Amino acid sequence: MDVVEDRPGLRKEQIRPRESILTRKRFQYATALLIGALLPWLAREPLLPGTMLAEASLNGLMGNIAAITIGFWLRLSIETYPGINRSAVILPAALSGHGVVLVWFMLTRFPYDRLGLAAGFLLHVVWLYLLYIYADRRIRRRFAVVPFGVTARLEQIAGVDWTMLKRPRLQDARHCNAIVADFGADMPDEWEGFLADAALAGRIVYQVKQLSESLTGRVELEHLSENSFGSLLPARGYFYLKGLVDFLAAVVMLPLVLPLMAVIGIAIKLDSRGPVLFRQSRVGHAGRSITVYKFRTMRTVEAGLDRDAAMTKPDDDRVTKVGRILRQLRLDELPQIFNILKWEMSWIGPRPEAKVLSAWYTSEIPFYRYRHVVKPGISGWAQVNQGHVAAVDEVHRKLQYDFYYIKYFSPWLDILIFFRTIKTMLTGFGSR
Repeated sequence: MDVVEDRPGLRKEQIRPRESILTRKRFQYATALLIGALLPWLAREPLLPGTMLAEASLNGLMGNIAAITIGFWLRLSIETYPGINRSAVILPAALSGHGVVLVWFMLTRFPYDRLGLAAGFLLHVVWLYLLYIYADRRIRRRFAVVPFGVTARLEQIAGVDWTMLKRPRLQDARHCNAIVADFGADMPDEWEGFLADAALAGRIVYQVKQLSESLTGRVELEHLSENSFGSLLPARGYFYLKGLVDFLAAVVMLPLVLPLMAVIGIAIKLDSRGPVLFRQSRVGHAGRSITVYKFRTMRTVEAGLDRDAAMTKPDDDRVTKVGRILRQLRLDELPQIFNILKWEMSWIGPRPEAKVLSAWYTSEIPFYRYRHVVKPGISGWAQVNQGHVAAVDEVHRKLQYDFYYIKYFSPWLDILIFFRTIKTMLTGFGSR
């Protein structure tokens, strides 16, 4: 029942918004265990009588339980990131969880039910997508806004219902998922007490800037004349671990992509005259100059040193027929695997810009150089959200995505970008 008055000792459930049981995490986890772990195990008996208690069958059951638990934990970790459609993390999280379990079985050589593990994975994914289709995607987030400071700008963010509070009463926010306030604003004592009461009652209270980043996937650049990004230095431990993983992945991938690269090289030579590879001096980690390799996708012309020559415009007539296909599928970036092997680039990170463009952007946007605090990547948060850009106003927004990536630099964000990159390659989003 909804609360009718504000008073000390108010029970948490009285002031929290009602939600469908289908959207509750505990329900989703419990039913995933039942459908993705218990059901394949129980189905083994009618299919293969007398084998349900066999070692391989029991190991398969425990493996599915572990995989679903790992996947659920990954979902909770990834879904804290902003602007993320919940459906986008279901498959990556499930693949990671079941993949870890499969690798563990292969390394330990314990017997396991292969069919049971495969069925558990499929049932796990299908069930979570069904829950998303019939429950999660119908949820429209509601936030109660404390009307002080810079909270008014939140109303510009679409896809969210904003309730501007008129008085410091928890009952006015009872139908909202969370409360948002500008903690740096001067507000009356009763409103500060309201925020304290909200926290004591178990309500989520967001800082306006962090919530804005969370919903847009961008770090706002409020004043180009001052630096407010001291906290953007990425976690150094993950920085070095990521570099090692990038290198090892490139070593493993190289024999697999070399035949594809050979076919692409032949297609380029047959399509137009000129070299197969395009080399360009770009700005890398810490502002150092690197030579980036790409498959040539344009007719050979005088490159020039001006910024217009360095930009690719929409429907650029310099792009060849084969080049247009390579750009759409992002296969023109494949030779950058050699940049990764040289420890100059990463699989995921802000895209490296040509020197002439980087110098221009830096002169127009003083904070631009901060994007070089991590290694540049073949794909990145800006690429899967915005696509190719060149104009300064577009670059300003791209920089917000880059700074967001640096601020929330983590393996979970990299996993999300990896799977969204696959979607980008299949759809051709943002290519020129």
